[in-house]
Amino acid sequence: MRHKLTATAVKQVKPSGKAQKLTDGAGLYLYVHPQGGKYWRFDYRFGDKRKTLALGVYPDVSLADARASHQSAREKLSSGIDPSEIKRVQS
Repeated sequence: MRHKLTATAVKQVKPSGKAQKLTDGAGLYLYVHPQGGKYWRFDYRFGDKRKTLALGVYPDVSLADARASHQSAREKLSSGIDPSEIKRVQS
């Protein structure tokens, strides 16, 4: 899989007047809120429904950690397990 984001790009992105999505590939992206928050998200389909899994807030969750969580979620999906349901049960 080709990654599009770099740690430097994630660190340097500044909020603009509207929300931004910086994609890394395979559904993983950094959502940049207009007020300045940066959130890791993973968009996927499960059971013919579009879902979004929150992976954490930058800088608490680094790019490498977000990629590891994303890979784990993709492995669960390939096994027929909804990663959002696993996260909900663990909370």
